[in-house]
Amino acid sequence: MEESKYKKQIWKPSVITSPVPPVLVTCGSGESINVFTVAWTGTLNTQPPMTYISVRPERFSYELIKQSGEFVINLTTEELVKATDFCGVRSGRNTDKFEKMGLITQPASQVSSPIIAQSPVNIECRVRQIMPLGSHDMFIADIVALDVSEEYIDPNGRLCLEKAGLLAYAHGDYFGLGKRLGSFGYSVRKKKKKHKNNSGRNSR
Repeated sequence: MEESKYKKQIWKPSVITSPVPPVLVTCGSGESINVFTVAWTGTLNTQPPMTYISVRPERFSYELIKQSGEFVINLTTEELVKATDFCGVRSGRNTDKFEKMGLITQPASQVSSPIIAQSPVNIECRVRQIMPLGSHDMFIADIVALDVSEEYIDPNGRLCLEKAGLLAYAHGDYFGLGKRLGSFGYSVRKKKKKHKNNSGRNSR
């Protein structure tokens, strides 16, 4: 058997799935609100639309979410990279992270937690189940509304998130998303046949 050019080392089990979306999660209501950064998040189901965040129980926001049963996932951009990092390393117990990072809050449409105005998409969530896993508890939630910035909606109503400069997080570093390599289904999509232009044949 021919030796593979792909050499591998066997490491002990670890969390290394990359890249992931570093999002700003807002929670609480009234004067008791907070924002913190979460990278363990993603899609769980399409219909009904469901998502999750995994949170350490010792984090300040954990109790706020547990008490209200609501939170908002705010997608992050290159413009928000400093705030994204800051809100992941500073605690809301003794820091007003909204003020420090100039984050503008607006009321959500369906939940009591605020949305962040600078985020291109705000995902309003209502907790369905809390699942203890070990170091983190997973908040499984229904997506009850989306708040979408009009500047990223084209005339046909399509959301153009590729223009938002979304962030990615990989192994301790933040990245802006790179160039577009393809769209869903491009590998099996039939190429369009080119039509010959015959308009000039009779004009010679």
